[in-house]
Amino acid sequence: MHRSIAGLLLYIGIILSLASCLGSVDDNSERVFRYNESNGITSLDPAYARELENLWVINQMFDGLVELDSSLHVIPCIARTWEISPDGKTYTFHLRTDVYFHRNDIFGVEGTRKVKPSDFIYSFKRIINPQTASPGKWIFTYLNQSIGDAGFNAPDDSTLIIHLSQSFQPFLGMLAMQYCNVVPEEAVLKYGAEFRSNPVGTGPFQFAFWYENEALVMHKNPKYWETDSIGNQLPYLDAIHIDFVKDMSAEFHGLLQGKYDFMSGINAATKDELLDPLGELNSTHTSTLRLQKTPFIKTDYIGFLCDPNSDAVQNSVVRDKRIRQAISYAIDKKSMIRHLRNNAVFPAENGFVPPSLLGGQSYTYYPYDPIKASSLLEEAGYPGGKGLPEIEISVISDQTDLIEYIQHSLGQVGIPVRINSMQGTAFKEKTANAQLMSFKKSWVADYADAENFLGIFLSRNFCPAGPNYMHFSNPEYDLLYEKAASETTDSMRNELYHDMNRMIMEEAAVIPLFYDQVTHFVRNEVRGLQTNPINMLDLKRVSKIQL
Repeated sequence: MHRSIAGLLLYIGIILSLASCLGSVDDNSERVFRYNESNGITSLDPAYARELENLWVINQMFDGLVELDSSLHVIPCIARTWEISPDGKTYTFHLRTDVYFHRNDIFGVEGTRKVKPSDFIYSFKRIINPQTASPGKWIFTYLNQSIGDAGFNAPDDSTLIIHLSQSFQPFLGMLAMQYCNVVPEEAVLKYGAEFRSNPVGTGPFQFAFWYENEALVMHKNPKYWETDSIGNQLPYLDAIHIDFVKDMSAEFHGLLQGKYDFMSGINAATKDELLDPLGELNSTHTSTLRLQKTPFIKTDYIGFLCDPNSDAVQNSVVRDKRIRQAISYAIDKKSMIRHLRNNAVFPAENGFVPPSLLGGQSYTYYPYDPIKASSLLEEAGYPGGKGLPEIEISVISDQTDLIEYIQHSLGQVGIPVRINSMQGTAFKEKTANAQLMSFKKSWVADYADAENFLGIFLSRNFCPAGPNYMHFSNPEYDLLYEKAASETTDSMRNELYHDMNRMIMEEAAVIPLFYDQVTHFVRNEVRGLQTNPINMLDLKRVSKIQL
């Protein structure tokens, strides 16, 4: 039989099986949530929970010790309470005793078993095991492995203790990342590498099937431990159905037609159809859709290679801080995002750290001021830009519209710009090896703490070993970072974060362009879907009604 025909028949069989499993629940009913994931999914194993599309699914099937609410506060999950020692080195978690892994034949006759502290110890040791090669290993950088079982203790069946070698205030929030979700050793041993497609967790939904490149379905976990405020068991939905259609226009039309319940993000081809010039939902769609948006912990920026020892900047004018500052003043960020992004993002005027995080601030750096830009050029020896060499800004080919706009803005004050449009792989390689004089990049935080943004600029994080693509180096900055990392008082840590943000901006090592925004287009029949600054999809409190 032809392979594609066989695949189609298999997919039809799976859909029929789903309908059978759900009984009277139709796949398009109010109890099934549907969305499309055009990027596909590569793994359902929390140990490899890096890409957002994977995270969304993993978040439905797994739980951790703690989680973040929609305001980025750490709240209980499987750990009902916890204490942190005065020196910030010992974390003691008291676990719920009513949490069970999903039903699976690995657990024998009962089909499931209760979660124990030893399950977390296994899961965390698996993350730090070099053989696992988990990209989340760095979470446990400060783990004191000389105490207990590689830094962990389980004194009884409901207590977990984690020992750090030094205080690190962001650690609790980092435990909310999906890397730290609990997994059963029995399932990992049984499936091995295929645990990626045979996930067993404790979350509100459990795995049903995954036909790669076609569809993934999860069913309601009938033994889920969490209830709503009036005692109703979560989740409200019976199932989640995900398609993997790569055609973005098909996803867009599926949303309008009701095939999909929501769509995340803005595609250049449909932004003018969905958004008005002010960045709000076009009135033609308000009868069927609503727009939910919130600031994202993501900053798009232009970076400058500041390392005087780098071959890429030996003869570059961007070594002069005054030139970098002049470029910063010459960009009208508000106009740029109005014309190119329909005001769907926010101008980055407050520094590198987004204002939604501790350490983000209301102080405005480099407001649009072409007169100030011209003054700095003259001070640097290039009045009106006369004699100023062309500055090359490298960018991935599908983002050239931003740099073309910036090229025009800088030209108005006499700063000549050449755009170096590159393919993604080549661009990543050259930025990672400090071979580009200036470049357009973005940074998305892995967890909700400004440290994740500020740690980029540490001297020890020079690329290619770390994300300091600018090779920014300042001993005073490094000392402030170490002080902030161990500071347990939020107000003091906030002051230190502000000082570090200010130092970065005064040096103009980067030009923050805009803070991105989480943008969700949601069908009006969907209730309870919250949009949060980390763009995490949480469906356990979502329901659908008939309109």
